[in-house]
Amino acid sequence: MAASIRDVAKRANVGPATVSRVLNNNGYVSEETRAKIEAAMRELHYTPNELARNLFHKKTGIIAVLVPSVANPFFAEFVDTVESELYVRGYKTMLCNTVKEKNAELEYLDMLNRYIVDGVITGVHSLDAEEYRKIHKPIVALDRFLGEDIPVIAVDHKKGGHLAAEELVRCGCRSVLHFRGAQQVESPYHDRHYEFDRVMEENGIKVFSYELEWNRFDAEYYEKTIEDVFSSGIRADGVFGVDQIAIRYMNAAIRRGIKVPEDVKIVAYDGTFITQFTEPRLTVVAQPIDRLAYESARLISHLVDGKVYKNKQVLLDVSFYRGGTTGSCE
Repeated sequence: MAASIRDVAKRANVGPATVSRVLNNNGYVSEETRAKIEAAMRELHYTPNELARNLFHKKTGIIAVLVPSVANPFFAEFVDTVESELYVRGYKTMLCNTVKEKNAELEYLDMLNRYIVDGVITGVHSLDAEEYRKIHKPIVALDRFLGEDIPVIAVDHKKGGHLAAEELVRCGCRSVLHFRGAQQVESPYHDRHYEFDRVMEENGIKVFSYELEWNRFDAEYYEKTIEDVFSSGIRADGVFGVDQIAIRYMNAAIRRGIKVPEDVKIVAYDGTFITQFTEPRLTVVAQPIDRLAYESARLISHLVDGKVYKNKQVLLDVSFYRGGTTGSCE
């Protein structure tokens, strides 16, 4: 049976409250008494109850990270990095995939309200922003505006949309298929779609917009979307969309005898690890996912420590990598 605080106190011939002060580093304890208590702990192989100690200070050492689904490569990479970044700051990660669990997002906010977690990093776009504004506790948002007290981490999506558009213009595309994110949620990511369309219009290029369903990341949905596009008779010589949809479009085009990049040029957005495994290699506008994770962990730890932010937005740069899906365009 594991030793308790009372066992340690008895061995050191002190009261349990004195042992508690040593464990929590709270209040005066003489060096002689501290040494006796530490010796008793070693002799009894006592392991402090970290959770209980944290709860005493209204801290758990746990940050909840909410994402729609780690089956999505972007969120898989984000979670992998943010967990490491939180760990070096002394926090454990509680992961929640919200797409499959009804009310999961609301339940995690309730856990924050009841001090079960110290803070929340959310990359989810399902719950009404008003629910977040009710909670005046540490929250960091990824790519979504939730209120002036909640910092937002995002990339320069306007620049990303511009880079993608410029590449297709450079390649001489005249009819472009544009896969858009759902517009029902207020988010910085819409800037890439607006800017992409603006550049297309400026250059007299026809755009077929295809709005993807909200909170859908499963393979079955993406496959259905691609089949829908081809069966609709849309004929495009350029395509712009997130990694998964861009890859699936390319594969479907090649199966139909459409050559990439000769017949259709493709630019992907996100630049996750899956873009490294295609042939030809995708041209991508890449988000700095590791930096997004680093900044999210940094800001949530600052908030937990008591720092206050007002209208804080961290805007990171994007990168462009030309691959074989646009080629030299000569």
